[in-house]
Amino acid sequence: MADEQKQEQATQVSEMPETPEKPQEEAPQPEAETATTPEAAQPEAAETPEATGAPVAEAEAEPEPVAEAPAQKTRPVLGFKGEITGPVVKLEDLEKQQEAREVDPFHEQLLRQIEESFTTVNEGEIVKGRILAVGEKEVIIDIGFKSTGIVSRNEFGDAEIKPGDEVEVFVERLEDAQGQLVLSKLKADRVRRWERVEDAYYNEKVIEGTIVRRVKGGMIAEIFDGLEAFLPGSQIDVRPVRDFDAYIGKRMEFKIVKINPANENVVVSHRALLEKELQKQREEILSKMEPGQVLEGTVKNITDFGVFIDLGGVDGLLHITDLSWGRVSHPSELVQLGQKLNVVVLDYDKERQRISLGLKQLQPHPWENIDEKYKEGDVVEGKVVSITDYGAFVELEKGIEGLVHISEMSWTDHIKHPSQKVSLGQLVKVKILNIDREGRKISLGMKQLEPNPWEGLSKRYPPGTVLRGKVRKITNFGVFVEIEPGIDGLVHISDLSWTRRIQHPSEVVKEGEELDVVVLEVDEENRRISLGHKQVQTNPWNDFATVYAEGTDHKARVVRIEDNGLVVELPLGVEAFVPAGELKHSKNFQEFYHVGDELELRVVRFSAADREIVMSEVAKERAEEEAQRAEEERRRREERKQQEKAVKEYQRKAVTGPTTLGELSGLEDLKAQLEAAEKAAQEASAETEEAPEQPAAEAQAPEAETGEEPSDETSEDKKD
Repeated sequence: MADEQKQEQATQVSEMPETPEKPQEEAPQPEAETATTPEAAQPEAAETPEATGAPVAEAEAEPEPVAEAPAQKTRPVLGFKGEITGPVVKLEDLEKQQEAREVDPFHEQLLRQIEESFTTVNEGEIVKGRILAVGEKEVIIDIGFKSTGIVSRNEFGDAEIKPGDEVEVFVERLEDAQGQLVLSKLKADRVRRWERVEDAYYNEKVIEGTIVRRVKGGMIAEIFDGLEAFLPGSQIDVRPVRDFDAYIGKRMEFKIVKINPANENVVVSHRALLEKELQKQREEILSKMEPGQVLEGTVKNITDFGVFIDLGGVDGLLHITDLSWGRVSHPSELVQLGQKLNVVVLDYDKERQRISLGLKQLQPHPWENIDEKYKEGDVVEGKVVSITDYGAFVELEKGIEGLVHISEMSWTDHIKHPSQKVSLGQLVKVKILNIDREGRKISLGMKQLEPNPWEGLSKRYPPGTVLRGKVRKITNFGVFVEIEPGIDGLVHISDLSWTRRIQHPSEVVKEGEELDVVVLEVDEENRRISLGHKQVQTNPWNDFATVYAEGTDHKARVVRIEDNGLVVELPLGVEAFVPAGELKHSKNFQEFYHVGDELELRVVRFSAADREIVMSEVAKERAEEEAQRAEEERRRREERKQQEKAVKEYQRKAVTGPTTLGELSGLEDLKAQLEAAEKAAQEASAETEEAPEQPAAEAQAPEAETGEEPSDETSEDKKD
């Protein structure tokens, strides 16, 4: 249409009749106001009607100023100097002159048609255009502007286009360096595409798209005319997606959740649409939820501790302990993803909206009729489902398990761990020993299926039987000796030797050695045997009583140094103890005595019942000192006796007559002897630890008697 109008306008212009120069003067009138062309100076050169007094019509018809306009261009422009050199025309006069001009209807119609044929176009707008021509590389498009635009043929892609088709293009520039209109089809499509994205985002519209490929963290979906959007893996479905490749090529509905106009990034979600639908179902289900309901659900997720069940918009947890009455190692043994199950609601927490589900509760408990299936003493077969340090659990059927304690696995084998006899998954035969119906526990045994070797053991090994066994284990309190396969007896540490003071059994025997023992006692009920090693030989302590009697001296060798004394070995192999107080160096004796030293010792205590010998290093010296003190005491007593005898003799003679000078001198000598004897006795008593009271009393007796003698003499002197 624009081309036809342009052709019609061109035809009309060519057919127009020649008219006076009036139309030519009217056309440039709009430009005269701007004074940017030579014609703008025309009114200044013309005379106004007021100045000339001529009619207005004659002034408008004068063509002379127009003809002289080119000649004025050659004049030098001197600028306005404030002087008026020509006629002055007022603005009011020009407006009146313009209004008074005759208006040509045909000319006005032509101008109107020309203006309507052109549209107002701005840069950065999207406009519609009509294809004029299609070339191999370019497409010419008319958008109603004064010039046509050229668009590259590649921007249309594989689309079929032909002249006359209308398309939308983006106005990049109105004129380039060559004056050409610059258009773009791709930019127009991009703008329109992003407008659709914003409209769908802000109005929360549901759009459709196709998943084209998989990327890290999610998928790429094509939504609007090749526009790609990112679909995170967590936004594909409300359930975790296991196989992403299954969604490639699938057409789905999306909701735009995030946009970035700067780089035209779009994030979409399919899960948001599903959650909106599920929210309604969730509210409806929760309003009717109560414990005891049986619902159908789908396995949504499987974990180590249980299964999450989708009840139709609401998820519930089916714990691993509620899957089956039997033992379940992992929920995947019983259920699979996507499997439909009937479950019962065990508990519903409205505040936290947590639902606990159960599956085994829909089946009868296997313990309800346990008496009909199992009785004590029955031999049954089961599977080992668990092994602990104290035993193995055997499953008799789903929901019924029994424990085989480690002590019930074998009569004779020394089992340190149940794994030495059984393994997980092994089928074993067991005997039911006890059924606890209240606690729902069953005690099982494996060794009861074999003969008990302890029965009749006391008959086979009566007390006093001498055996030779193998040392199997050594402890702090004794030695375990195996007398036959699987049957051990204990030799207590006190029954290892008659003569040695043993601190640990390893001083006498080693594991794996052969050892002669005597059966002391057999307890079949508690399965215990007491053995003795020293009892193989006769008790030597009866002979030691004569050899190591108290007071006898012997040489001994130090074999061990203890905190409170020394342990020594005597010639017959018996050990004795020397307390620290019986050593010459009692303080810090560990520094003076060493293992292997020989000492001269004396027996100070012997007990055959306690099998104990106590010896002393200082007892011999102490006895010699005591003997010496005793001898000195005996001599002093003899001297006292002689002195007492002399005093008595003197007293006897003093009675018969008066005292002579010779007697008086002899009395002085006797007194001096008595005082010397008394002084020696006091010194002797101070040296010894024992202070003999009797000798002191006896020593005072002569003094008492001599004390009477002077009194007698004095009395006699007085008489004289």
